[in-house]
Amino acid sequence: MTVLLAGLCTVDLVQRVVDLPSPGEKVQSLNVEVAAGGPATNAAVTVAALGEEAVLATALGTHPLAELARADLSAHGVRVVDVTPEHEEPPAVSAVAVRDRDGERTVVSRNAGPNPGALLSEIPDGVRVVLVDGHLPRLALGVARWARSRGLPVVLDAGSWKPVLDDLLPLVDIAACSAHFQAPGPGLRARGVPTVIVTDGPRPVRWETVDDAGAVEVPRVRALDTLGAGDVWHGALAYGVGRFGLPELIRFANEVAAEKVRHSGPRAWVRQVRKLGVR
Repeated sequence: MTVLLAGLCTVDLVQRVVDLPSPGEKVQSLNVEVAAGGPATNAAVTVAALGEEAVLATALGTHPLAELARADLSAHGVRVVDVTPEHEEPPAVSAVAVRDRDGERTVVSRNAGPNPGALLSEIPDGVRVVLVDGHLPRLALGVARWARSRGLPVVLDAGSWKPVLDDLLPLVDIAACSAHFQAPGPGLRARGVPTVIVTDGPRPVRWETVDDAGAVEVPRVRALDTLGAGDVWHGALAYGVGRFGLPELIRFANEVAAEKVRHSGPRAWVRQVRKLGVR
């Protein structure tokens, strides 16, 4: 079976440093890595690491920088459906500095420019769950509507409020957002989302459904790299839909994300996360 993930793909240049630079300061990095990034992209790598087919619908285009992302995703078992096959502009790029002692990071990024629709003919058979991050609004809506028409669960990575969410939320089954997320007007449950999950860093993850609510503790670990930890958490959540019920689903996602932050680097966590997949 397959998890379909639709959204942003960036090219991440990640440098590990002793201390994050102050304004005007130059520092030497301890190492440099290049990887594909973005919410849906890191979630797709997570799904593949856990042992399920991951298909990423995103906008990459033909610029040479896009090949860096494609190579990383191919190496980690993610199939890419590029909805902008003729787009020649550079893909979204992020410059990241990660502080070595605690994994704290700074990110400077430019998000994707095109706003493509979904190439629904390219979506493979066997999709059982969909995750969207809303960064490519027309793509997110197209994929969510496609999933809803087939009775497939739709997971939303609600990193921040985006105008598309007014139209997208009625199509969502599970909305997972951070404690900093703010919706204008009514909250997500009041807007009709059946299940709302709120993460808050190392603090307990809260959840609410039509009938119940609760919280799940986050494992205590020594964090070496927090970059993309939320994306990995969302990927584990999507993978776990249909395998676990609440709150076990959240507990599983917490465990996978905790394993990710134990390791430094964009992909150092992948080998360990493979052991957590449900076969």
